[in-house]
Amino acid sequence: MRRLATAAKVVVLGVWLLVTLFPLYWIVVTSLKPQPEIFSLPLRYWPGEVTFEHYEELFSFADFGTYLANSLIVSLVAAAVVTVIGVLGGYTLARFSFPGRGAVMLAYLVTQMIPLFIALAPLYLLMSDLDLLNRLAGLMLVYVAMLVPFATIIMRGFYERVPVALEEAAQVDGASRLGAMVRVVIPVMLPGIAATFIFGFVQCWNELFLAITFIDSEDAKTIPVAMNSFITQYDIDWGSMAAATVVSVVPTLVLFAAIRRYIVEGLTAGAVKG
Repeated sequence: MRRLATAAKVVVLGVWLLVTLFPLYWIVVTSLKPQPEIFSLPLRYWPGEVTFEHYEELFSFADFGTYLANSLIVSLVAAAVVTVIGVLGGYTLARFSFPGRGAVMLAYLVTQMIPLFIALAPLYLLMSDLDLLNRLAGLMLVYVAMLVPFATIIMRGFYERVPVALEEAAQVDGASRLGAMVRVVIPVMLPGIAATFIFGFVQCWNELFLAITFIDSEDAKTIPVAMNSFITQYDIDWGSMAAATVVSVVPTLVLFAAIRRYIVEGLTAGAVKG
């Protein structure tokens, strides 16, 4: 009976894995098909002739390399700034008692409940007055403002899981509060910091609504804005869309692979006293 239950679990998980991975597989296959074959019937689950024409079009005609670089710059810088502010803000809210701390937390939570499009018009006017439209710096600033409340809340939760006794022990040994935070708390917090950075990066990397509103210049377009241009009034360039999707997934996969190793190192570093 136990073997039957195990076999059933394996079958269910196998089916779920296939269902989950098939869209990714289909995107890759579509990016490798010639344009006429994408719409051919019956459907072909593997290209009759493998071609890289869609990838060549991306970097030859669509200037996709510039869009990729813009997305990397915006996402990395914004995620790094959000993480630093979240680390400091979360520590303040978790370790210090001061008048208005509850109001600050409530304000952060309320901002997460407000639909973004409500603030779009005044935000657009503000960006225009500051001459930040069609500028990567302006987009970074908006992303940071959008993500800081959530990052601070997340980091506060991670800090509250770290015993205060660790900092007190370091301070007894002569460390300042800042030194105790950097040398003792931060190593234990590395998994939380990595999670916050990943969250910020992915949110900035995939964001379309704000980017398409504030960016119209070809030199400042990010990947989501560029991919949106493949959709026209009468047609959708599915080949280029699929190729762009494959290319855009690669940096995220690389980041996740790197951060995964970093998280493991952080867990062990915070648990061992040198």
